[in-house]
Amino acid sequence: MFRFLVLLTFFFSTCFSQDLNVSSGISDNQVFQRSTNGLASIPIGGSSSADGKNIEARVVKKGSALKGLNWHSIGKADSGKWSGSLTSVPTGGPYNIELRVAGKKTAEAVIKNILVGDLWVLAGQSNMEGVGDLVDVESPYDLVHSFDQTDKWDIAKEPLHRLVDAADRVHWRANAQKVPEKLVGADLEKYIANRKKGAGLGLPFAVEMVRRTGVPVGLLPCAHGGTSMDQWSPALKDRGGDSLYGATIRRVNLAGGKVTGILWYQGESDASPKAAPEFLGKFERMVAAFRSDFGQPELPFYSVQIGRHVNYTNQNEWNSVQNDQIKSETTIPHSGMVVSVDSVLDDGIHVSTQDQKKIGRRLADLATRAHKNGPRFAALKQEGAVLRVSFTGVNGKLRADGRIGGFSIHSAKGDMLPLIYKAKLDPTDPSSVLLSIGGTIPPGAVLRYGAGRDPFCNLDDEKGMGVPVFGPVEIH
Repeated sequence: MFRFLVLLTFFFSTCFSQDLNVSSGISDNQVFQRSTNGLASIPIGGSSSADGKNIEARVVKKGSALKGLNWHSIGKADSGKWSGSLTSVPTGGPYNIELRVAGKKTAEAVIKNILVGDLWVLAGQSNMEGVGDLVDVESPYDLVHSFDQTDKWDIAKEPLHRLVDAADRVHWRANAQKVPEKLVGADLEKYIANRKKGAGLGLPFAVEMVRRTGVPVGLLPCAHGGTSMDQWSPALKDRGGDSLYGATIRRVNLAGGKVTGILWYQGESDASPKAAPEFLGKFERMVAAFRSDFGQPELPFYSVQIGRHVNYTNQNEWNSVQNDQIKSETTIPHSGMVVSVDSVLDDGIHVSTQDQKKIGRRLADLATRAHKNGPRFAALKQEGAVLRVSFTGVNGKLRADGRIGGFSIHSAKGDMLPLIYKAKLDPTDPSSVLLSIGGTIPPGAVLRYGAGRDPFCNLDDEKGMGVPVFGPVEIH
């Protein structure tokens, strides 16, 4: 299907006549956000030499006009210009939108490969931008398009993000004079040809969403590697394309002003003694600001808990950010979080291409409310020489591939204590793990799951939803 669409795009190119030109409101491959009733209104405008005459439009799929959307007037040419709106365009596609001056027998302009569905913003830092190896990546899908960072709509393909020639200056690299500079010409061509990394979770998420719902998806890549919550601050909105928040607002407005939701993967840059204590408050304020600026107070906001980093600095701060990300599920309504700590890496910090696909599917689980969000710590109880760790939100039962990893006991001072010699699933309780203890647990000791920056964690449930990093939990 994808190959067919590419050929269609090549041979059935947009045509314009001297009487009619389309220059605003729509472009080939664009995805329009559907409303709650499943319909979209599509604004269109341009120039025409046919002053006083009506401009007519129709929506075509597979060569036939949609019912109720055959040739009809959408506006009138006046002083060389015209504008109008196609209303009640149903969810689906791909559609061709044909336009003509009233009285003409054939189309004089064609906008092709249009979709009506759901728009999703991809925001955060490098693991949302995608740094997975460009090997065995998610294949393009005809009902998933992307509004790339140069502000052009196209069928989505890896890599989704390309910062070096983005429309917004905030994404450009600094040159030798430390001034942001857009990559162009031969330098840009060389960069594209030599790129080996860039696979992320956005395309796998979108493809999974279409497979489950049949609703087309439009992606708005807005992430930027290495960025902190301060760099995403809504206070920088007035800087427009010189700020990450402002650039994202600009792109959403350019795409129609409304979206279905935001996917967020960030926090690594805030795992420091100074930034970590402020992470949750900044995150909450940013979510509230996006919802306010989009005029969508209940806009879904789904995030990824930061995972592994092969590094041993600021380990407590790393876990602090992870705990705040769990807490955000309760402090931010219409939000949810998925886990990445059980992911394989393609370098010291970036999730592998294959596990980006897994995270994308987990986010699709949240977005479609396919099942519970996944295991969350509920209670810790000491039963003689065994610690029972209970979870809520488990789909089916807990499971692990091989020996369960991730649990550890620490002293009141933070030192890891060699006390757990076996961890197993409780055969009588599908939502509990039993930790066998060899020795005496000292006063003030705590239990952690996923302690530090580079733990081995492999506990999830039957729907593949992982157990998030949590702790410390005091042992009584």
